[in-house]
Amino acid sequence: MKSLPVILSCILMLGACAPVRKAEAVRRGDFRARIEAVQESSVQKLELGTDNIRRDTLTVRDENGNEVFLMRAARDENGEMVAREELAASMVVAAFKNVAERHGKVDLRFDIIVPAAMTDRRWQIRLEPVLHIMEDSVALEPVLVTGEDFRRAQQRGYARYGRFLGSIDTDSASYLRKREFDIFVDRNAARNEGLGVTRDEAVEHYTRMAALHRGERRDSRKDEMFRRYVKSPIISEGLRLDTVIVADGGELRYSYVQTINTRPKLRKAEIELGGGVFSYDGPVCRLPESGRLTYYISSLSTLADDIVKYRMKVVERVAYANSVCRIEFPAGSAVLDTALGRNAAEMATIGANIKALSDMEEFEVDSVVVVASCSPEGPLQVNKRLSALRGKAVCDWLGAGFIPREVPENWQTLDALVERDTLLTAAQKADYGRLAGVRSPDAREDSLSRRDYYPYLRGEVYPRLRTVSFKFCLHRRGMVKDTIHTTEPDTLYMAGVQALKDRNYSRALDLLRPYRDFNTALAYCALDHDEAALSLLREMPPSAKGEYVKALLHARLGEEEQAVLSFMNACKMDPAFVHRGNLDPEISALLKKYKPVGLYD
Repeated sequence: MKSLPVILSCILMLGACAPVRKAEAVRRGDFRARIEAVQESSVQKLELGTDNIRRDTLTVRDENGNEVFLMRAARDENGEMVAREELAASMVVAAFKNVAERHGKVDLRFDIIVPAAMTDRRWQIRLEPVLHIMEDSVALEPVLVTGEDFRRAQQRGYARYGRFLGSIDTDSASYLRKREFDIFVDRNAARNEGLGVTRDEAVEHYTRMAALHRGERRDSRKDEMFRRYVKSPIISEGLRLDTVIVADGGELRYSYVQTINTRPKLRKAEIELGGGVFSYDGPVCRLPESGRLTYYISSLSTLADDIVKYRMKVVERVAYANSVCRIEFPAGSAVLDTALGRNAAEMATIGANIKALSDMEEFEVDSVVVVASCSPEGPLQVNKRLSALRGKAVCDWLGAGFIPREVPENWQTLDALVERDTLLTAAQKADYGRLAGVRSPDAREDSLSRRDYYPYLRGEVYPRLRTVSFKFCLHRRGMVKDTIHTTEPDTLYMAGVQALKDRNYSRALDLLRPYRDFNTALAYCALDHDEAALSLLREMPPSAKGEYVKALLHARLGEEEQAVLSFMNACKMDPAFVHRGNLDPEISALLKKYKPVGLYD
C-alpha cells in the first residue's frame, strides 16, 4: 500500500498534467472556439404536436384577377400539390449571411461559441474578433472567458498590491519625532530666545529621514510592484464581455453585434476569430485560426438609376466682365505715375486680365470701357474734369482701343461704405443718411465737411472712392443670334445620384427631392421614410425596380400579401430579381416563408 505522501504527489502530478494535455488539444484544434452566423434563432425544445407545425399559406391575386395560393408545398405520391408540414428548426448556421444596409449602416451579428471541453478554471480565454472590410482589417473588442481560479489569482494579486500601497507613507509629518520637537520648541520659547535655526531646519533635524526616504523609494516602485503582483490585470474598458466560468461544463455562446458604416463599393465584410489561452503566469497557447464568416451586404444604392437629366439653358451672345483697381493720383492731378503707391502692381493685374480675356477661345473682346471716379471733396465741375482726365490717362497708358468714361463723385459707393462701416456710430450713420436729401452734390459735401466725423471719412473712406474700373464687353465667337436655347447636363441631379451611390442618403434626398423620380423614392426608402417612398412609387409607371422596392416597403409595413405580389411582378419584368431577392434579407424572409409556386420554374 502506497504511503499518503506518494498518493498526494501522484494526484498533484495528474492535476498538473491535465491543463497541459488540454492545451495540446487546443493547439491541435481538437476543440476550438468558433463563430457562427445565426440565420434562425428560435432555440427551443421541440415536441411533436400541432404547436410545432407551421402552415404558411397566403392568397394573392395576379394581374388578371385570378387567385394564386402560395404555400410550403410538396407533391404527394399521386402527384398532387399538398401543404407540407414542417417542424420549426432549432438552429440553422452558415459560413455566410446576407445582411441589409439601413441608414448607411450594417449590423453584423454572429455568435461566439466556446465548447465546454476548452474551458478550464485556471485559464483565461481571450477571443479576439477581427473585421476585414475591403482593404482594412480592424480589431474588434475582445471577449474574455475567465476561469474561477484565474480570477481568484487576479484578486489575490490586487490584494497584495493593495497591501503594498497601504505600506507607503510619504508624508514627512508621519516621521517627525514630535515629542522631542515640541520639547525643543517649548524650551526655547520659555527662554524668550529664538530657535537659533529656521523652523524647516528644526523639523528636518527631528524627522526620521532614513524612514522617510524608504517610504519615498517604495512610492517610486509602484509601477514595478503592480507588474509583479498583478500579472494579468482585470480589464474593464475596451471589452465586449468578461464572463467568469465558475465550474467546467456547459457550452458558452455569446451573441455579438458589430455595427459598421458602409462605404462606396462595399459588397461584403468578413470576420474571423483569433486569440489565445492564458494562465495567470502568462500565455499557454494561441488559438488555431478560424475560418472567415462572410457577410454579403445588400444595399439599395445598387438600384439607383444611372441616368442623365438635362436642363434648359439660355445662352446670351453678349457677355460682360468687370474688374476694379485702385490707381492713385496726386491731389488735383491726372498724371498717372506707376511709381506711386501700388500703381505698378494694379496696372499689371489689369494687363493680365485683359490678356486672359483676349486668349479665351469661347469669347472675343469687343470693347473695354475705363471708368474713373473721384471722391466728393472739391467742386463738382472740377471733379468731373479731373475724373475724365484720369480715365483718359489710364487709356493712353494701356494703348488704343479703350473707351474712357467718368463718374465725377462716387456718392453711391460712399453710401454703401458708410452703411457697412464698423467705426461710425449709429447716430453718425443716421445723420449721414439725412444729408442724402440735399440734392446739390456741392451743398451736400459742404454740409458733410462740418460734421465731427468728416475727418475720418476724408482720411479713411474717401481714398477708396478714387478707383478705376474696367467693363469688358465680349461676344461669343461664331454666334450670330442674340440668344440661343440649349440643354446641358443637370449637375445638381447628377450630384444627388452620386450621393445615393455613395450611400450619403440624407444629402441624396436633399438634392433629389424636387425631381420626384425613382431615385428620389429610393432615397426615401433608404432613410426608412417608407410611406413617402411608397406614395411616390405609386405615381410612376410600373417598372421592375419600382416593383422590387415596393416589395421591400410593403414587407417593412407588415403588408405581406402586397409585398409578395410586388416581388412576383418585379421578377416577371426582370428575372434577375429572383436572385437578388434571395440575397436581400427583407425579401428572402418572405421567400422562405411562402415559397411562391412557379417563381423558380
